[in-house]
Amino acid sequence: MPTKPLIELPLLAAIWGASFIFMKIGSPEFGPILFMAMRTLVASLFLIPLVFITKNQSALSGYWGKIFIVGSLNTAIPFVLFGWATLSLSAGNTAVLNGTTPMFGALVAYFWLKDTLSMSAVLGVCIGFLGVYFLMFDKISNDNTHVIIPTLAVMLAALCYGISANYTKVYLGGISPLALAAGSQISASVLLLPISMFFLPETIPSSSAIFSVITLGIVCTGVAYILFFRLIAALGPTKAISVTYLIPVFGIVWGIIFLNETISYWTVFGATLILLGVALTTGVIKLKSSKALTN
Repeated sequence: MPTKPLIELPLLAAIWGASFIFMKIGSPEFGPILFMAMRTLVASLFLIPLVFITKNQSALSGYWGKIFIVGSLNTAIPFVLFGWATLSLSAGNTAVLNGTTPMFGALVAYFWLKDTLSMSAVLGVCIGFLGVYFLMFDKISNDNTHVIIPTLAVMLAALCYGISANYTKVYLGGISPLALAAGSQISASVLLLPISMFFLPETIPSSSAIFSVITLGIVCTGVAYILFFRLIAALGPTKAISVTYLIPVFGIVWGIIFLNETISYWTVFGATLILLGVALTTGVIKLKSSKALTN
């Protein structure tokens, strides 16, 4: 089926924005590692039959080593970091911090793939990281310093996404999105499941937590990653990860509606700066006479 970015980008943003709600509900009961292992396992069980139905299994042949790297960088590591961070951060703030992904993607492309980086983009990176500071300013100023490490964890997850998107472009651009989505979830499950056995919860998780992991695995992972890899194949990694422009909006809205979260002026100001920084970094907004920085 042909890719329809105008439909698939906002749909993907809405789905991934909702994922932070399910993480906020399920991670405390399962624990971040087991919760994310279950997420990738459910996604794998959902995707594997689709791969065989569409006869895409041969597309994975000879690529498992590279797919394992993508599964680690684009799924296993960032998922656990997000799950752990949501124990301390609101779903809305976590979604906003995830919005730094395109900035990291552009920086990785500059240093690794030798892509050019305009002065607008450099300014955007600075503004974006300044936005991260203001986003968490009220919490830090109120001596809630325990949010600093979770904030850095989310940004490390965003860096992993940026590396993975560029790695996919270089080494796995010719693989079908469905096969790549399934392969990455299988790889993440192989990595996370053995580790999760050492972090089993003391009590059986509630029905809401179980529902969260199932929904997260099928919709927010299985379906979402098919959409994401379709967009990477059609638009390239930089444009595909521009989906994170919309994720903070949906993350904040879903958090307010379903978790009764509140937002402060600092949150709005920080989120605005982050989105402005991402827009400058990815070229959505360009300054006049902006010179290119080559590497």
